[in-house]
Amino acid sequence: MIIDIVVITFVVMGLVLFSVGTLGILRLPDAYTRMHAAGKLDTLGSICLLFGLALWQGRHFDLAHLIVAAKILLILVFVSFASPTATHDMVDAGMRAGIIPWRKGDKRR
Repeated sequence: MIIDIVVITFVVMGLVLFSVGTLGILRLPDAYTRMHAAGKLDTLGSICLLFGLALWQGRHFDLAHLIVAAKILLILVFVSFASPTATHDMVDAGMRAGIIPWRKGDKRR
């Protein structure tokens, strides 16, 4: 019963973070701030969601469910390294391409 509440909490937190990240992508003024929202909130949302799913699989204590939980945790580790790195590389590519960051008072791009 308690594990169910913990799983639901992590899954709902993940979905809320994804929703806020999506709102940031839609509302923020330029590519850099949009990538910032996507990089931070989608990564944290993925971590929360995957951790909740791993807990859900781990509550059945047999080999098949534990293997699935371990695979989900490996995906979680990969996402936690790959997503911020990819976001950083996209921002770096934008800077090298000469895309000027938005400043307060500028028109939305």
